[in-house]
Amino acid sequence: MSVRPAVLLSFDVEEFDAPVERGRAMSMAEQMEAGGRGQRRVLDLLDAAGVRATMFTTASFAQWHPDLQRRAAMRHEIASHGRVHASFVDADLAESRRILRETSGQEVVGFRRARLQPTSPEAILAAGYRYDSSENPIFLPGRYNNLRKPRAPYMKGALLEVPISATPRVRLPLFWLAWKNLPMGVVRDASARCLDHDGVLNVFWHPWEFIDLGASGLPRYMRSVDGERACDRLVGYIDWLRGRAGFMSFADWMQSRRVA
Repeated sequence: MSVRPAVLLSFDVEEFDAPVERGRAMSMAEQMEAGGRGQRRVLDLLDAAGVRATMFTTASFAQWHPDLQRRAAMRHEIASHGRVHASFVDADLAESRRILRETSGQEVVGFRRARLQPTSPEAILAAGYRYDSSENPIFLPGRYNNLRKPRAPYMKGALLEVPISATPRVRLPLFWLAWKNLPMGVVRDASARCLDHDGVLNVFWHPWEFIDLGASGLPRYMRSVDGERACDRLVGYIDWLRGRAGFMSFADWMQSRRVA
């Protein structure tokens, strides 16, 4: 019996520090307020669409916004995005997992490193996680070159790695920046190719992309599709995907693979 392709929608739920990274002064309260506004908008959109997603959440966000954390945990998988977004040490793996388990009431089995940086698989496993989704199998100037890494999900020993989706052969990216800047016809074609070839589509965004970024000071390629325009684009993309695949959390997808 054939297994229906799966869409793994996810969001990196975090303090809005992208402007800070580019030299703009923002208090933590301002960063958390913007991130919270975005997360409320995303949860509203997903509720209306009736689809399940995975929320890779920083422990600091979960503690700052306990109401949003509880709301997200009612419908979606909670996974770790580290302790804070701006820095990382290996000890953050266990600490963020502990905080996220306490604030969500869920078992936390997934990890994604901020800015998709590499982390020791042994350290991830030792902290109690079962999967990682921190690899983007493309070349992104100034960030990483992962063209030699596997493009589809694979095992790193006992740890399942679930790379961000990119198309077969040419590795056309589908992460948030590509989704914002490529024509949607190209995005849909690339998404269909990944679903057909791999049986799974792993795409992600940040909640702050769904608020107005006009005064953020971010470069145009980061804010070219924001606010209501981003919301409308996401709703249309989800509707287009409905007839092609089922929406699952990472944890549910892992379970279905074992059963299948």
